[in-house]
Amino acid sequence: MTNFADTTSPLAPGSVAQAGPLLGSLEKTLQDEYSVMRLPDDVATLDPADAAKVRAVVTSGRNGVPSALMAALPNLEIVTNFGVGYDTTDVAQAVARGIQVTHTPDVLTDCVADTALGLMLDVFRRFGASERFLREGRWESAGFPLTRRFSGSTVGVLGLGRIGQAIARRAAAFDATILYTTRRPVDDVPWEHVASAVELARRSDVLVVAVPGGAATEGLVDAQVIRALGQDGFLVNIARGSVVDEDALIAALEGGEIAGAGLDVFAHEPHVPERLIRDDVTLLPHVGSGTHETRRDMRDLTLANLRAYLAGEPLPTPVPEMSAV
Repeated sequence: MTNFADTTSPLAPGSVAQAGPLLGSLEKTLQDEYSVMRLPDDVATLDPADAAKVRAVVTSGRNGVPSALMAALPNLEIVTNFGVGYDTTDVAQAVARGIQVTHTPDVLTDCVADTALGLMLDVFRRFGASERFLREGRWESAGFPLTRRFSGSTVGVLGLGRIGQAIARRAAAFDATILYTTRRPVDDVPWEHVASAVELARRSDVLVVAVPGGAATEGLVDAQVIRALGQDGFLVNIARGSVVDEDALIAALEGGEIAGAGLDVFAHEPHVPERLIRDDVTLLPHVGSGTHETRRDMRDLTLANLRAYLAGEPLPTPVPEMSAV
């Protein structure tokens, strides 16, 4: 395979392709600079002649470049992912074929951590439910029920990467006790490491899920972990819907086994099970990083990765698995 940077000729039409919808300003830049080809949703309809032209794909965490699509692109060299999560891309196949994969870490850490904090405050204090109570005119005849104090609670963080640490720092400002679980203790953090997710849940008032998606974490928060929270415990998920056993969560909520949940992600987005639409669950449509500032920074980093590859320069943010390529 000849690398882009090994040739001085202009990019052939279709060399850069787009998989799935992207931020409007990113789509416009890609079209203006590279005359991108839009890949079909159904890989079976992809013309082999068009597929052979594709050497770079720009995609998002929601769509990615799954196994079948990657296999259909014989000359693919790089996947640039608009998002920190990349579990929808077949990274194992990419490593085996020497295909580079990049993502956009760091730039969305603060906004996702802010969202986690907002969800924690809401499940404890039930601000959203109390606003609905007022808007529906029920305050005229009754007071809103008492809620729970968040300050001074115990917050368990499942996964202490960039986002997990940012969540922990925010919660610590509320005088919360911070516990965390990772495969091994993290150096230079002041918080207590707990050996298992079940033990973390058992000791926490709220369990915040902040691990990456993918096969390694699918169903990690299972019925046993959820039940360990107990009747006074809350679950907050800003990671990936696949990490939490959604059926087990619904069963625990309906059975009164936990106090409630705050969810920004779901197993089959954008579908949200009707049984999750409850007054003790705060539901957000995957808006954790959804600010103008973060989307702009994600766009710029996505383009920086693509441009660096085309210029034969080091990639700003390859995914960790690329150390094997």
